[in-house]
Amino acid sequence: MKYYKLYTDAAGESHWDDIEIKVEERSFAPPAQAIEVSQPEPVKQTLFLRLRSGWNEPVHPTPVVQRLVCLAGAIRVTASDGDFRDIGPGDVWDMQDKIGKGHHTRVTSDQDFEAVIIQFE
Repeated sequence: MKYYKLYTDAAGESHWDDIEIKVEERSFAPPAQAIEVSQPEPVKQTLFLRLRSGWNEPVHPTPVVQRLVCLAGAIRVTASDGDFRDIGPGDVWDMQDKIGKGHHTRVTSDQDFEAVIIQFE
């Protein structure tokens, strides 16, 4: 498993990094069998998000460190360095570019983009 991490360097430029998720087999819900699971991360809140088809926002940084899990539709997110990721159903995007130039997001699918947002701060 992996997720896409968007972060800002010391010069304020945003960049993408593909992060592999480390999972290990352990007992998660006894008495069920052991499963492969990652380490837990504390979170602050969870939200649901919808961006209508055709939506195209101005460039901005993320307001808080948060993780998006796409449920439906597709977006293209472009970092300030020009690199982009196409985010679709099942993809996970970790937003850490709170400062600097930020990123641009637009809905690329004919259907609305729907996601779950998990905020860490």
